[in-house]
Amino acid sequence: MAFNELREATGLLARKPVLWIPGVVGGACAAIIWLSFFYSGAFFTSRLLVIFALVLLFFTTGMLAVIRSNEASGRGFLTGALNSYFRVLLPQIVIISVLILVFILCTITFSLLGLASDIGLLSALTFGIMMPILMLTFFFDTAAVFEDRKVFESIQRSVLLVSNHMMEVLGYFIVSALLCAGVIFGLMIVWEAILFDQLKPLMNFSDAQREAFTPDQLIAMIGQEGILVTAIILFTGVFVLLPLLFSYKACFYKKIASSAVMIEQQTYGEYDSKGRWYKY
Repeated sequence: MAFNELREATGLLARKPVLWIPGVVGGACAAIIWLSFFYSGAFFTSRLLVIFALVLLFFTTGMLAVIRSNEASGRGFLTGALNSYFRVLLPQIVIISVLILVFILCTITFSLLGLASDIGLLSALTFGIMMPILMLTFFFDTAAVFEDRKVFESIQRSVLLVSNHMMEVLGYFIVSALLCAGVIFGLMIVWEAILFDQLKPLMNFSDAQREAFTPDQLIAMIGQEGILVTAIILFTGVFVLLPLLFSYKACFYKKIASSAVMIEQQTYGEYDSKGRWYKY
């Protein structure tokens, strides 16, 4: 699996502190969204989520630009983010629009087939159709930043690379999932340890009570202290995972993109009259 690229990514984070900026911003956004949901309601939080997504995209784009240029300065970070922001934003809008269109078409199709009443089956089928799209277009942002590609060129480049390196990409996703699971599991243990007194009554619940237990009851149980602790845990998780995953993504992309270039260089050429191969 793609462990070498993961080691390279951790080395980048150790050598270039500027790469942690998206983690700080993303962690702050996650904590603010969590707190605003309880203190301001879902209406305000949904609007805030869109604004924060656009802001966070600016910082992740700057992070990719720093990895590309090896210029680990704040000025290089901002310059790279400004130069590549819309090059990343526009294909992302295209992909989101396609996903929404696929969801609508799937819902209409399944309704005509009489499957709309089965929510679980409808969700599974729709998710199964949308997942390959997400997987194939996953590297659109790295293609846009690293190779200065335009909207549809970056999407096409991602689809081509993922298709040609499917097993390697699957390994990358497995490593990323294990990494996320490890960090989340560790933070969950810390969260439960801090809120042990508030969560202690759960140990006395019967199986029927646990099955009927709702998220609202959990929030009422942990109280204001638990909400603040959860916000801090969210900040920590995003602060660690966001820079690590994006650095890993950039390093992995450079690997598969360079191997694709080598294959192209070896492929294009011609044989002369004596059967000797000459590369262009």
